[in-house]
Amino acid sequence: MWQDLHEQYMDRNFVVVAVAMDRAGAARQWIEDVAPTYLSLIDQYHHVADLYNMVNVPEAVWIDEAGRIVRPAECAGAYEGFRSMDRATGKMPDDVAAITAGAKKTYVSAIRDWIEKGAYSEFAWTEAEARAHLAAPSEDHALANANFRLGQHLVASGRDEEARPFLDEAIRLRPESWNFWRQNAEKNPIGLAADAAFWERVDALGEGKYYPAVDMKGMPR
Repeated sequence: MWQDLHEQYMDRNFVVVAVAMDRAGAARQWIEDVAPTYLSLIDQYHHVADLYNMVNVPEAVWIDEAGRIVRPAECAGAYEGFRSMDRATGKMPDDVAAITAGAKKTYVSAIRDWIEKGAYSEFAWTEAEARAHLAAPSEDHALANANFRLGQHLVASGRDEEARPFLDEAIRLRPESWNFWRQNAEKNPIGLAADAAFWERVDALGEGKYYPAVDMKGMPR
């Protein structure tokens, strides 16, 4: 969907910047296979996640031409539907699949509306509204980020055993960060959320959300 938006609106000063929160070895091939023409970056140290308070993918931040955050980090049209799919076949119940597809369509339509109408779009928040949707980082969040960075530095230096306690502490301090877990789960060496360890962690959420609901008209709760 991002490629379509990029191609349709590039002449209207609209820019897509995609950031993979993962190791280069895990993310690079996916980017090269898709070959997008918009800017695609790999952020294994999660600097962008720190700046914009991102804890999962896909998340999006809307930033206007003046550099103001119009909508802080939020789930970019994804939905919980994957949790009810048949894990052997990958098929979702028809009604859940329809909700999942509708969530994506609603979110993309909102982006189009913002591109075309700017600040007059019903989906563009005022500065006060955007601030009200921002969650200030806690002390645990700051410590988690610091542990994660140190752990990644040690991994990059080939000191994996020394890195593990710091990476584990980052996940302990901020368990809601699926980005931390996905990049460092021992049973998930290539960064993909598809194995038994991932599903065990998802199931442990119970009634909790994997994708927090987006405050947007038409998006499922």
